[in-house]
Amino acid sequence: MNSRESSFGSDRSAIDSYEFALTRPIAATDSHDHRSEIFKSESQYFTPVNSEIESDNPSSDRGAIADMNVLEFLQADARLTQRQREVLLEFLPGDKDDGAIASDLYVTEQTVRKHLSDICKTFSWETAEGEEKAVRRAQLVSLYAKYRPELFSGVPFSPTSRQKIVLSYHQSDPLESEIALALYRAFSEREYEVLLADANLRMTATGRRQIQTGLSQCDRLVLLLSQSPGVQSSASSEMVTEEVNLARHIFARRASPKPTLVAAYLNCPPSLLGHKLRGYLEEARSLVWTSPKDTDALVRQLLDDFPNDGQLPVVDPSNEAASLSEAAVPVYPPKIDAEPQLPRGQVELASAFYVERPGIEDRCYEEIVKPGALIRVKAPRQMGKTSLMARILHEASRHDYETVQLTFQFAECDIFSSLDRFLRWFCAIVTLRLKLPLEIDRYWQGSEILGSKIVCTRYFEDYLLQEIDRPLVLGLDEVDILFDYPQLTTDFFGLLRAWHEESKNNPLWQRLRLVIVHSTEAYVPMPVNQSPFNVGLPVALPEFTPDMVAGLANRHGLRWGENDIERLMHCIGGHPYLVRLGLYYIARGELNLSQLLEIAPTDSGIYGDHLRRHLWVLEQHPDLAAAFQSVVRSETPVELDSMQGFKLYSMGLANLLGNNVTLRYNLYREYFQSRL
Repeated sequence: MNSRESSFGSDRSAIDSYEFALTRPIAATDSHDHRSEIFKSESQYFTPVNSEIESDNPSSDRGAIADMNVLEFLQADARLTQRQREVLLEFLPGDKDDGAIASDLYVTEQTVRKHLSDICKTFSWETAEGEEKAVRRAQLVSLYAKYRPELFSGVPFSPTSRQKIVLSYHQSDPLESEIALALYRAFSEREYEVLLADANLRMTATGRRQIQTGLSQCDRLVLLLSQSPGVQSSASSEMVTEEVNLARHIFARRASPKPTLVAAYLNCPPSLLGHKLRGYLEEARSLVWTSPKDTDALVRQLLDDFPNDGQLPVVDPSNEAASLSEAAVPVYPPKIDAEPQLPRGQVELASAFYVERPGIEDRCYEEIVKPGALIRVKAPRQMGKTSLMARILHEASRHDYETVQLTFQFAECDIFSSLDRFLRWFCAIVTLRLKLPLEIDRYWQGSEILGSKIVCTRYFEDYLLQEIDRPLVLGLDEVDILFDYPQLTTDFFGLLRAWHEESKNNPLWQRLRLVIVHSTEAYVPMPVNQSPFNVGLPVALPEFTPDMVAGLANRHGLRWGENDIERLMHCIGGHPYLVRLGLYYIARGELNLSQLLEIAPTDSGIYGDHLRRHLWVLEQHPDLAAAFQSVVRSETPVELDSMQGFKLYSMGLANLLGNNVTLRYNLYREYFQSRL
């Protein structure tokens, strides 16, 4: 067995989703036929349920294969394991032999052949004599070309007038696969056209582009959300989060009638979602599924455009999240051997798995009670910035301060179209979070003459700060999004700096305290005396140290020695999210440390979703991908354009060493060296 081969997940009935890989192998007798060219002319992506496969195979096989309809095909496809799917999607395009696939996936040729043989057996049929007969490799390609031609070509929908639906789900969760199959059957019977945004599509080279095109053409995005213990599900998927955010931006630019976004919560309360995904879905139509008896009602409501007949309950993700947050209290000292928790964004206040960095939390708690305080929390993504901010706000609430946490990612795209509209939204959202009446129109009079910054300042000074009569702490999360809107950057951040300076002499403005969370600021072109990024208390979150990792392992009930800690950190360093994710699966007995390390840099490993999310982003920025490729292939520091270096740092892919850039983790080198 190759050092990268593992049995992890080999006994699972479904597969990993939101994956990015590419390519696949062919039989020894096949030529490099580039099947993406052969099937490029396919105009219809999904055939009716009763369609039969036409084949050039011998008649004895043709009839048997023809008996497999699209639903039977999808059922067989859902039985593939994570590793089998990875091999399959390397195989289908036809541009690699078994040896090339083995090299790409860090396995032996024998392992590749074994996986392909098992895949063919999954699509077997029963002969007239009652014998199970597996399909051949060529027949396997024919099946996927017929029922999933989008895996070969690049057009997500045919040019028809039928309703077009993107159905997004995570195939590694059997529940999501089951509901997706029921919805697919119902949509097909209505002759709707469906793009399955699943593992198969996301693991192809053109998957991201096809999903993006599908979202730009569809009438509806249906998102299935679940969270099952020990299973990689959509509720905690980074790829699902990115996909929903992409849909929000695309839908905002679409002409009316705009597409609808529907979130179906399958035994999954909104509180189990990561804070980003939860925020993105605040405006979505949300339905609750609690048991198989709800399946028919779910199908009917999706088919009938949500009639107001009370078939299924509707949830408000924001309300549930708020009530959960208000009830949570930090646990200290941390519990030992606590029930493992799957990391999904912000570490909850009540979680026993939050790791304090010595000197950082206490310093922030001391600073936030000072009049006019400004705290800047800076670190790459997934380092714990939002979790720290939540604890700073909780500490402020203990002093009877008003607190408002605001994430700019949740704002509609057109909010950023002008400074005036943005400041109106900013004032409105703070007012609503404080549960005060909106007085925007009253205080915005004269904005054409005075300017938006003046009237916004007056709104805070004459209304908000007067009404609450106690300190107000604003937690501004992920302010980096504003860097993409130059017309706002200087004015808004300059306004924050002006408010901070005003607090030095004005007791009223001393009530306002700011916590600003960001990944990087060095490429923001702002005058030094107008920037909030060079004043206040700077907090840079470091990675976990070996002692922190050992303590966290202990909380998971793992009695690890120095060698275990060193092996894990050699792969993923002290990255908080990656460390917690690994410890979660090991503590649950899903795999051991050796198995984790074997499959870590693969699409079928537990970090596959995280890695594909990075690949997704890089593919949208070819220049940045090229720059990162040079870092991946170099064992020494690489000098890059400053903007590219800062972006790679903010993504968490690289470290900055003066003017040079180094790769952050060995995990990224092993994964990206064959994909960029």
